[in-house]
Amino acid sequence: MKKWLQLLIIAAISVLVLAACGGGDSSSSDAEEPEDAGDTEESADEEEAEGGEKFVIGATQILEHPSLDAAYEGFQDAIADAGLDVEFNYQNAQNDQNNVKTISDNFVADNVDLIFANSTPSALGALNATNDIPILFTSVTDAVDAGLVDAMDKPGDNITGVVDLHPESIENTVEFIDKYFEGATVGLIYNAGEKNSVTQIEAVKAAAEGTSLTISERTVANSSEVQQAATTLAGDVDVFYIITDNTVVSALDSVVGVANDQQIPLIVGEPDSLEKGGFATFGIDYHTIGYRTGEMAVEVLKGEKTTAEIDVEYPPAMQLFINKEAAEAQGVEWNDDWDNDAQFLGEE
Repeated sequence: MKKWLQLLIIAAISVLVLAACGGGDSSSSDAEEPEDAGDTEESADEEEAEGGEKFVIGATQILEHPSLDAAYEGFQDAIADAGLDVEFNYQNAQNDQNNVKTISDNFVADNVDLIFANSTPSALGALNATNDIPILFTSVTDAVDAGLVDAMDKPGDNITGVVDLHPESIENTVEFIDKYFEGATVGLIYNAGEKNSVTQIEAVKAAAEGTSLTISERTVANSSEVQQAATTLAGDVDVFYIITDNTVVSALDSVVGVANDQQIPLIVGEPDSLEKGGFATFGIDYHTIGYRTGEMAVEVLKGEKTTAEIDVEYPPAMQLFINKEAAEAQGVEWNDDWDNDAQFLGEE
């Protein structure tokens, strides 16, 4: 009897102990669950604060060449330096106007947050496609003449940017040619279908008035015609001057070959063309103007300003750049003035 009583007492105690343990586990689980949920919610809030809003930028470029590529790189660098979370949709039109329109229409259909237009045709295509999506352009020579804006200090409702032609660039280049190649006939090659180029050619002719220089020109419709144009000019000119024409610059190697073979100095419109064999330029840094355009885009995306509140800007001060190897290859007689006035390719 006593033995059974002892067993019952032990069993009862065991049940009480197990119940207490089970209650403790349940209580612990209940206490921990809201804590875990709170941690998850707090973590999500922290991630959202760190990540911020994500933007999509459509980048449209007329074709590949060093200056435009440098401008796009500068634009991306400015966006990255601002810490924005941006997805870039880069599209190259391959110098085809039909592609320009398709690219712009697709950006509008995708409802991108902003369009970066890298060239005059690209900017015109974007503006024709939308009046609502902000457009930031660069590598545009004359935004007013192209019809992108009414004036440098009157940007459009949804468009502004940085032009790539310093107001004194062409004038200084023509003065340089007149001073160091007095009486020269200057050969120009350009695509008359590019408004960008027509504006520059008109400026060259205006700057040459009253100088000792004579102008001779050839027009091309595509890059395959550039070599023939350079060859036919070679017998008539003393200096080549290649402006920032997209078509001709994309085939600049052809002009360089003729210039070297015929010992004709090749003046170019921007520093990147020096690396391909140009002799001299009064140029700007395309990475810099792309970066500045990116800074404008950051202001727009953050809601700090609208495009209508940001004036179109000129590039910073230009510099005389000279490629010594090209000068030698093209039979240029060296002038000691250049040792002090120029920055030389490959030298800081």
